[in-house]
Amino acid sequence: MTDHTEPGAIQSNESKKEDRISLPDLLAFARIVMVPIIMWLATSSREHALGGAAVLFAFAAATDFFDGYLARRWGITTVLGAFLDSTADKLLVSGTLIALVAIERASIWPVLIIIMREFTVMALRGITAMEGHIVKPSIWGKIKAGVQFGAIFFAMLRFSQSWGPLYFDEWLMWLAAFVAVASGWQYAAGFWHVVRKVDA
Repeated sequence: MTDHTEPGAIQSNESKKEDRISLPDLLAFARIVMVPIIMWLATSSREHALGGAAVLFAFAAATDFFDGYLARRWGITTVLGAFLDSTADKLLVSGTLIALVAIERASIWPVLIIIMREFTVMALRGITAMEGHIVKPSIWGKIKAGVQFGAIFFAMLRFSQSWGPLYFDEWLMWLAAFVAVASGWQYAAGFWHVVRKVDA
């Protein structure tokens, strides 16, 4: 979902719960299913396979916006939905980045930074949830997701001309790594606020 739980004010978990699987949940699940297909296309030697991977990735990224939009519009928040959304986002980004490293369309260093940040924040979110809190979404989550999606998409459809020492998508990938660190730092600050509040 587009409601990336990124740095922001801490609030109690009073979400509305639904028993049935909703359309936003199905979109998140579909995003998970698309990950291995995107990776297979990206690493395939078949003609235009990488272009096909880019198109499918763009569609998967679009579902990230629409499931969040529909969930907000319909007031649907489920534990299953939160799990599928978080899992789908991390698998989509991490899996595709790994495929890009494998075909030498992305440097391992910004990719490592992005993936480490994702799983560090996931761990902090789990600890925060154990205390009965969630982190309110902020603009940092949308910026991070947008830059990451853009960097991955343009890495698949790389421009023929470089921009100085790097290609456009490589500059964008380093920007994505920087935004990931910045948003992760702000999230860590929010997590520390919860820890201090609980220990007080």
